[in-house]
Amino acid sequence: MRSRDGNINFTLRFCSTIVLCSLSLCASEYLISYKYIVKDAILYNETLLVSKSMKKCSGKPYSELLLASNNQNDLKKIIALNSSEFIDYIHKLGLHVEHKETNINLQNSSTTTLTLRTTCFKVDLNDSFARITPLGKGEI
Repeated sequence: MRSRDGNINFTLRFCSTIVLCSLSLCASEYLISYKYIVKDAILYNETLLVSKSMKKCSGKPYSELLLASNNQNDLKKIIALNSSEFIDYIHKLGLHVEHKETNINLQNSSTTTLTLRTTCFKVDLNDSFARITPLGKGEI
């Protein structure tokens, strides 16, 4: 007869595998893009686009972001409630910056555009928080 203590490593590995697989299967994949335009030092336009991915995304997961969800199931509303944390997070991911400056008749004008290209995020929604993890840079 085998000892019950000898099977504890197998049991722990099996349980952790089940938990990790259930997390990866329950999490949904979303495509998120963001654009922020400043014209002459005034916010001109801010656009956040969120949609469910139609096909499975590939890529290596980066560091995750936890946002309070307050029993919300709509990702766009969760991001709107926690906009400052999300904006800080995507700044760390890397934004494309475009700056144009013109001078016409001694009048200076400038336009700066910050863009997060369409990126796939794995999102796990709970009652109290949403776990958001980007998968690679723009890989779909």
